[in-house]
Amino acid sequence: MMLPHLFSPVTIARTDIRNRIVFTGHHTHLADGEVSDDLVAYHEARAAGGAGLIVIEIATVHDTGVFAANCLDARSADCIPGYRRLAGAVQRHGVRVFGQLFHPGREIQVRTDGLMATAVAPSPVPNERFHIMPRAMSGDLIEEVIEGFARGAGFLAEAGLDGVELVASHGYLPAQFLNPRLNHRDDAWGGSFDRRLRFVEETLSAMRAAIGDATLGMRISGDELDPAQGLTADDVEAVARALAHRLDYISVVAGMSSSLGASVHIAAPMGIPAGYIAPLARRVKAASGVPVIATGRINQPQIAESILASGDADLCGMTRAMISDPAMALKAREERFDDIRACIACNQACIGHSHKGVAISCIQNPVSGRERRYGTHVPSSVVRSVMVAGGGPAGLKAAAVAAARGHRVTVHEAGDLPGGQARHASMLPGREEFGGLVQNLEHEVHSAGAEIRTGSTVTPRLVEECDPDAVIVATGARPWTPPIEGEAHVVEAISLLEGANVGHSVVIADGRADWTGLGLAERLAEAGHRVRLVVNGGMAGELLQLYVRNHHVGRLRRLGVDIITHARLFGADDDVAYFQDTLTGEAIILEEMDSLVLSLGHVPHDDLGLALEAAGRSFTRVGDCLAPRSAEEAVLEGLEAAWRL
Repeated sequence: MMLPHLFSPVTIARTDIRNRIVFTGHHTHLADGEVSDDLVAYHEARAAGGAGLIVIEIATVHDTGVFAANCLDARSADCIPGYRRLAGAVQRHGVRVFGQLFHPGREIQVRTDGLMATAVAPSPVPNERFHIMPRAMSGDLIEEVIEGFARGAGFLAEAGLDGVELVASHGYLPAQFLNPRLNHRDDAWGGSFDRRLRFVEETLSAMRAAIGDATLGMRISGDELDPAQGLTADDVEAVARALAHRLDYISVVAGMSSSLGASVHIAAPMGIPAGYIAPLARRVKAASGVPVIATGRINQPQIAESILASGDADLCGMTRAMISDPAMALKAREERFDDIRACIACNQACIGHSHKGVAISCIQNPVSGRERRYGTHVPSSVVRSVMVAGGGPAGLKAAAVAAARGHRVTVHEAGDLPGGQARHASMLPGREEFGGLVQNLEHEVHSAGAEIRTGSTVTPRLVEECDPDAVIVATGARPWTPPIEGEAHVVEAISLLEGANVGHSVVIADGRADWTGLGLAERLAEAGHRVRLVVNGGMAGELLQLYVRNHHVGRLRRLGVDIITHARLFGADDDVAYFQDTLTGEAIILEEMDSLVLSLGHVPHDDLGLALEAAGRSFTRVGDCLAPRSAEEAVLEGLEAAWRL
């Protein structure tokens, strides 16, 4: 076997686990207080796909800790039937299942009715990210919360879960008690190390009493990566050493929710190396002597194997890897590595959806979170010939799913290579892995038996000659360029990516506040150019998922890029660019410019669609030719179009 460590069994306390692959706890927004059918289907897909251990997402244990309306709720025995159903769905595939118990402390954001919550914490230290000042907990409230954790643990054990995990990671309530920078108490719950440890120690003791022989673990950040406010790696080593006698395992993550910089590590974007948390897991393992789960962008089985073989950890959390490909573990065991749809850490539809308060999904795998609707490629009762015009993400996904359902499919791509705008996106710094989207879709198309013809432009005449049973138009979009008077050197974003000369001093007009403007600025600054990024929005990268945006804005700051916000392009002449402040209406004049680079969005490339409409031909539009948006919408629409055939 090529991955002997990854597929060796392991025992944690009394729980035998068939391999070292863990689907760690994460907020799916598929619940509504109780376990839903969608949540069961979501986790069962990963169990059927070969995971060894599944950890169910956070559950509320006390009224002061309701994190979101659609979190699971373990405050009463009413939760037991739902958890029992979920546990059974996972366990019947030979997979073990644990559940997380949670209190956010000062990390609470809003009440479920939209009003600001009354947050509680060990001490009144403000939360910088959510701008909340918590109320110091009384001794009675502390005891109540500990009791809530114990009660919730008992409910999960009664429901038949194999284990329970205390969430002490990312600066949530247990970590707040541990942290001398946040816990300023001078009573029995703060001050010395032992008193700061007391809340977690008593919570674990109470949970153990409630669950008996079930497995008890803790999730903690190996380093909260905020030197001013967070727990350090040394702090966490001491905690792990002190609590080892109460724990069967420790799951190691990184970062801190309350810090805009450190929160990036809750779901590290593609610009951060895969498997980067493993050294922290190694330190916790050495300090505690208990089995340790490593996490942190472990998106390929080979990376997990390396971590395990080196002794850094005993198991590997591969959560986004299995959001992207639920059958990743099964494919790896069968050594079908080329069939694995590797996560590209774009964060758009997984944690990006979570931050929008909507159900989890994946831009590569829109079936994620929609398993009950699209989980099985139902063969079509009638085999059709299908012509797909355009080989971008929408067209490729449509072709792959249509062919998997039994149709005869040909993709016509006008360019030399398929991929559309996704291929250009992968040319940006920190965005290289986005090319994996194209690679994975191409593989799906070929594996399903569809054909891709490059250098083939679909025209109404070609449609008439081929006379397919169905036509899917996925012709994408082209850059939107406003009329600009004057003699300034103006360059489109795509031309810059393809090597256009822009001189030393560059102004980027970013009308989208998305990946393109950020990436172009970073690329030019890294090459030594003077860069001014002018954004028609409140911040650079405004449309991007929070962690992705903050990671790359931080890089721009370190590179010395001048970022100007709330500015609309007005014109350019010679070496001067003119913008208008969208808040005040005043002029913004930028001089000494060699080139003006435009990143202003796109318009549909819909000539074919309009011509087919005029000819009365039936067809389906998908992706940017319908309306320019993102790869997520394109891939989902391709899937949906194929299902309707």
